[in-house]
Amino acid sequence: MIERLNHNGIELALIVRHSFSSDNIEFLTPDEYSQQLGYMNRAKGYVIPAHVHNAVKREVHFTREVLIIKSGRLRVDLYNDDQEYVESAILETGDIILLASGGHGFEMLEDTEIIEIKQGPYAGDGDKTRFESVKASVIVLTGSLK
Repeated sequence: MIERLNHNGIELALIVRHSFSSDNIEFLTPDEYSQQLGYMNRAKGYVIPAHVHNAVKREVHFTREVLIIKSGRLRVDLYNDDQEYVESAILETGDIILLASGGHGFEMLEDTEIIEIKQGPYAGDGDKTRFESVKASVIVLTGSLK
């Protein structure tokens, strides 16, 4: 299952649930996203020819992250670009999330291992602005794991 969490026509996050499957190849992000996410299902013996990626000048304005939940369970809280809380979703072992826009925060609901993939080079303290997290009393869960 693929879940797209949107606010006012803007995709905040794309969740690929661990149960997702397809018979082919699917690119889940539009071409203009600075972080691309694709899925491949290929049969034994299928060959992807050897290749290198060409030097292509790109301009990246925001760091976008892909998180793979290796084990455990967590809640992701999503915010718009104005740091206003929008909604939350539960992620569990095997789920993948692309944080496409806006802000985000997390609370671990169990001991959790996460693999993070993002663009570089890392800009240190200039890479993010921290702000106050949503209060537990106003959490709104969305998605298939409410």
